[in-house]
Amino acid sequence: MPTRDWHGKAGLAPNLNRTIHSGSVIRSQLHPPPHTRTSVTMGMNPPFQSTSRSFSAFRHCSRVQLKLFGLSLIVVSAVFLSAHRASAQEPGQTYTEAEAARGTTVYVEQCAQCHGSGLSDGSAPALIGPTFRRTWSRPQVTVNDLHYIVSTTMPPSRPGSLSDAQYLDVLAYIMAENGVAAGAEPLSAEQARLESVSLLLPDDVAVGIASAFIQGARSVPIGTGPSVEELVGAEEDAANWLFHTGNFSGTRYSPLSEIDVDNVANLRPVCLFQLSEARNFQTGPIVYDGIMYFTGVRTTVAIDAATCRMLWRHTWQPRDREVWNNNRGVGIQDGYVVRGTADGYLMALDAADGEFLWARQIADPWIGETFTMAPMVYDDLVLIGPAGSENGISGWVGAFRLRDGEQVWKFQTVPGATREGSESWGNPLSIPLGGGAVWTPFTLDVARGELYVAVGNPAPDFPAELRPGLNLYTNSIVALDVRTGALRWYEQLVPSDEHDWDLTQVSPIFSRNVGGAQQDLVTTVGKDGIIRLLDRETRERLFETPITTLENVDAPVTTDGTRACPGVYGGVEWNGPAYHPGTGTLVTPTVDWCTTFTEFQPDEVRYVDGQLYMGGTYEMDTQATGWITSVNTNDGSVRWRYHSERPVVGAVSATAGGLVFAGELTGDFLAFSADSGEVLYRFNTGGPIGAGVVSYSVEGRQYVAVGSGRPSGFWWGDHQGSGTIVVFGLP
Repeated sequence: MPTRDWHGKAGLAPNLNRTIHSGSVIRSQLHPPPHTRTSVTMGMNPPFQSTSRSFSAFRHCSRVQLKLFGLSLIVVSAVFLSAHRASAQEPGQTYTEAEAARGTTVYVEQCAQCHGSGLSDGSAPALIGPTFRRTWSRPQVTVNDLHYIVSTTMPPSRPGSLSDAQYLDVLAYIMAENGVAAGAEPLSAEQARLESVSLLLPDDVAVGIASAFIQGARSVPIGTGPSVEELVGAEEDAANWLFHTGNFSGTRYSPLSEIDVDNVANLRPVCLFQLSEARNFQTGPIVYDGIMYFTGVRTTVAIDAATCRMLWRHTWQPRDREVWNNNRGVGIQDGYVVRGTADGYLMALDAADGEFLWARQIADPWIGETFTMAPMVYDDLVLIGPAGSENGISGWVGAFRLRDGEQVWKFQTVPGATREGSESWGNPLSIPLGGGAVWTPFTLDVARGELYVAVGNPAPDFPAELRPGLNLYTNSIVALDVRTGALRWYEQLVPSDEHDWDLTQVSPIFSRNVGGAQQDLVTTVGKDGIIRLLDRETRERLFETPITTLENVDAPVTTDGTRACPGVYGGVEWNGPAYHPGTGTLVTPTVDWCTTFTEFQPDEVRYVDGQLYMGGTYEMDTQATGWITSVNTNDGSVRWRYHSERPVVGAVSATAGGLVFAGELTGDFLAFSADSGEVLYRFNTGGPIGAGVVSYSVEGRQYVAVGSGRPSGFWWGDHQGSGTIVVFGLP
């Protein structure tokens, strides 16, 4: 796997040249490649507050926290390794018992919510045990690198706001918990002192070994369907919900109408299924032939879509470093159920019984690549790309064979970021540049053979003057030939981004008749809080409508700090618009949350492989709410708006019954009139909603299902709730 040469030497990829077969037990001492470095996070406790009541529920782990892999994890790395390198490190250079005692309080108050009271029983990465030993592999790391990453990126809402003493105390606590003996001298923030503590993984620690390809006992599924023809015809398929966004066009619309504006008030829960995992739940369920398929972070489950009875369950055992603990679903075709993993694998299961078929590592987690999006399956291709812009990756989109995961083509989303003399990527200081990750659903026009991709932000995130130019193809809709990966066209929506304003959605696509001629359209939204409708032939922007608060958007980010809206977590996240053809509207969930952005001085910007690479800090406002907005497709005018007391990150879906279904972080599942926005039904599911909403039918009866339960350690309300699928129907 090629890597970037950022350090004046050839980048080396992990050992991906071995094949193992399911059932064999292979353990090895891992001698890590010199480029690898693990990341780390510490959940903190920002004082968030909503407009209507305390917003303190958004307090420990954030998207940034999970991106960092846990400050504590890296800390543990330093700790654990120090304990096993006594011969190379003299006593007294670690920490004091007094520091560890103070660190206990810091950990309980700021970290345990995500990492767990036992350091390995939370939703964030484990701080001890085999997960740590698998994930840490960079011998050149020092505690000085750790101090830089921690002090510039934590806590999530106010990076750098804690004292050095607090960071050092919690480091000491974790060292003590990992059996490292205390010394006479306290830890110090001095660079020379910190660099004297190595984070080298000792050779005598056995860890799991990553393999390029893993073959299951069964190579071909016994399950069947859906066929390519069924997937292509999904927009007219009332019985099924065949893709993360419903269909290749991404309309999030069902032609079912049994449940309508007149009877939706009679809706009742039919059944529920609890995943029983204390992990993030952002899945977008898929339903085919009465069976629902959905994911947890490592788990893939199939249940009866009418009764919620489990049919099978598969749990992936990580082979490599896990980056972000999020997963948003599967793709299905011809009996294959395909998903990505946090440690960079593409994996296929048998739809019939969950039997493992194959897995291939196609991303490099050591440089921060990870999979969170649901893949798209079309014909013999699995289409997917890695998240990780904030880790400074060089993004890509790839097509892989359905039968074994072999690469067919790959498109680089930021080709100029690592190329000297690029017109759109200036690099006056010769620092690492990157970004352009993908983490949200693709859209496909089968007739054109055109794949639409939402490309994310550039890195480092905030100091745009260190990467002068447009920074192509970041924050762009990119149209590719689905068979070859060749670029057909692109349109950049946020050039030279300095706010982490990813383009997140390139759906739905649809057509309309204008003056007797067909007009092919594509919808785009992102974290900049603007919904746009583009003509796919001319690239003309037919309208641009703000759907959250916009303030100070053109003011440059400075070293003194600039407040702007949307903030770093604002706008549209991983769930995008639903299209209701009956009303001619697009209905979109958004986050209304502002941020004060501060960039570093140029000499303060430092890249560490696989770590957050923001190039500055930020402070979130204490107020955060959300919106669900209906926009007319003919002119972009707002038809109606619903204001939520929490950010809205769950899916929105529409049906032919004149309805729009959505969920809130309060746990409320809602049914709106698509025409007026009136709330016609409300039911509290017992957990915050950040997952999908789907509609389908089984034996002629219409159902609506929603994923409820903690979307992450950051996006939740007054209560977390276990990951749960709740199915509704009429009595």
